[in-house]
Amino acid sequence: MTKSDLKPAILLLEDGTIYRGHSAGKIGTTTGEICFNTGMTGYQEIFTDPSYYGQLLVATNAHIGNYGTKNLDTESDSIKISGLIVKNFTNDYSRKMADHSIQEYLETEGLVAICDIDTRSLVKYIRSKGAMNGIISSEILEVEKLKTELKKVPSMEGLELSSKVTTDKPYFFGDPHADHKIAVLDFGIKKNILECFSQRGCYMKVFPAKTPFSELKAWSPDGCFLSNGPGDPASMDYAIETTKEILAADIPVFGICLGHQILALANDIPTYKMHHGHRGINHPVINMITGKCEITSQNHGFGVSPDAINTKLDKVNITHKNLNDDTIEGISVIGKKAFSVQYHPEASPGPHDARYLFDDFVKLMSSVKV
Repeated sequence: MTKSDLKPAILLLEDGTIYRGHSAGKIGTTTGEICFNTGMTGYQEIFTDPSYYGQLLVATNAHIGNYGTKNLDTESDSIKISGLIVKNFTNDYSRKMADHSIQEYLETEGLVAICDIDTRSLVKYIRSKGAMNGIISSEILEVEKLKTELKKVPSMEGLELSSKVTTDKPYFFGDPHADHKIAVLDFGIKKNILECFSQRGCYMKVFPAKTPFSELKAWSPDGCFLSNGPGDPASMDYAIETTKEILAADIPVFGICLGHQILALANDIPTYKMHHGHRGINHPVINMITGKCEITSQNHGFGVSPDAINTKLDKVNITHKNLNDDTIEGISVIGKKAFSVQYHPEASPGPHDARYLFDDFVKLMSSVKV
């Protein structure tokens, strides 16, 4: 595929900023909140992470597509980003194990993308101005028409999205004869989180996001897991209430990313919309208990309020902090068998520095069963 084969495309931001490039993937129009990920690898896992639902992803790595795509390298059943923005759309790939080129993959998945964008300039702009909605189109090239369409897109703040990506019905994962049973609340879970638990002797029943506590309890789990997912956690009253009931029942609980925010909200600690979020695989976090630093994989646009948590230190301990900006990266609930982290310890893609957290949860469940 040469540049002459590509149709023109436009990226329009809600503040009126325009970027012009070429089409990639499906010809069409798509909208969402614009965000960027600084990872240099793992683009297919990122595309299929349900936490990105409703977002236009800017890839900061200069080449996307250079190792193709493989059907096994997915975190969910389909692409979850709303659109893709890249500098070099590299359709020729070098990996012999790949199943498809990136163009074939995006066309099959129906994803609209734009390439030949100055992504360095765009990311600097987002870092300065903050996250905002945008629209990509390779079929509508009239800016005024795009502005009209963009006005219809709701703000991510206040948006409940987990119910759009959760499983329709419960399903099982792992060995039924495993030592531990975990009830998983699926707010948009990644496959490799389940794999990490399975590798540690856990059998899981994955429940839809709005499952009541009584149904979770009826399965007699050794622990409950609050998954990652998209949207504004403050809009998820159903999940906050269920988590309060889990805590009241004194069942061990572990939360990741959105699950971390839900656990905080269940302890009356508010969350907030971040300026531009954390997304990448090189974020430094300090474990406040051990004093050790971890390089972590992150994907979140909301956070736990640092100011509010300081008034709730009778309820929670701060266990992890981000070394770049001091944001809250982990908590444990005082008097309860409950903890959570803002980042992704399964790290697919990313470093495996934090996979000990899965071991910690297994030990916590084991301590209760003794």
